[in-house]
Amino acid sequence: MIPVSEAEQRILSLVQPLDRDRDTEQVPLLNAAGRVLAEPVISSLDFPHWDNSAMDGYAVRYADVQNCAPDRPVTLTIAEEIPAGYQPQKVVQSGQAARILTGSMLPAGADTVVMQEDTQRQGDRVTILTVPKPQAFVRQRGSYYQAGTPLLPAGCNLQATEIAVLAAAQQASVKVYRRPRVAILSTGSELVDIDRPLQPGQLVDSNQYALATLVAQAGAEPVLLGIIPDDPEMLRKAIAQAI
Repeated sequence: MIPVSEAEQRILSLVQPLDRDRDTEQVPLLNAAGRVLAEPVISSLDFPHWDNSAMDGYAVRYADVQNCAPDRPVTLTIAEEIPAGYQPQKVVQSGQAARILTGSMLPAGADTVVMQEDTQRQGDRVTILTVPKPQAFVRQRGSYYQAGTPLLPAGCNLQATEIAVLAAAQQASVKVYRRPRVAILSTGSELVDIDRPLQPGQLVDSNQYALATLVAQAGAEPVLLGIIPDDPEMLRKAIAQAI
C-alpha cells in the first residue's frame, strides 16, 4: 500500500487540461448551468443600455432646481410622462420636468431625478420641495459594463448569476468545455448491485452511487463500469477499459 498523498500525487501528475479546440461544445444558455466557459464573452451592448431612472419621480434639469428649498420651492411644467419601456419623445427644456418611473429612459435635457416623495403635483405642474444632488438617481449608460470589453472570462463557472448576465447580453448559446468523464469501478467479490438479494457475507455496492453523485455534482460525467471481482486479470482489463 502507498500513502494516500502519494496516490493522489500520481493521479494529479497524469491529469491533462481539456483542449480549447477539441474539448469544447456550443450549448443553449439554459443548458449551461455548472459548465465552464471555453472562451471570453464580449457583448455589443452597454449596461445599462441607456441613461435611466433608479427611482419613481421627476426628471429635471439640475440647473432649474439647485437653489430650491422647503421655503423656496421650484414649480416646473410637466412636459411628458415616461413609463417603463417607453422612448421619450420630448427634450426637457428649462422650467420643465418629465414624470418618470424606475427603469425608464431618461429624456434628453434632463440630468437629475427627484424622487416623488420630495415633490407635490397639481395637474400638469410639479413643485420640487428639496434640492437633490446633481445626477441623483440617474444610472448612466455603460456605468456597469461598456460594450466591446470582456463581460465574462474564459474558465468562468456558469451559475445563476452568470446565466442572468449572459441572458441580458442576449447570448442564446455559449461555448463551454465538455464535461470531464470519470470512470468508476467497484472492486470486491463481496459486492452486489442494489437490485440483487443479499447473501451471507455480501455487501451492497453503495460507494459506486455516492461517487457517481459526487462526480456529477462536481460537473463531470460519471461512467459506471460496474463491480469487478477479486481477480487480477479481470481487474487489469477493467482498469485498461477505464483508461
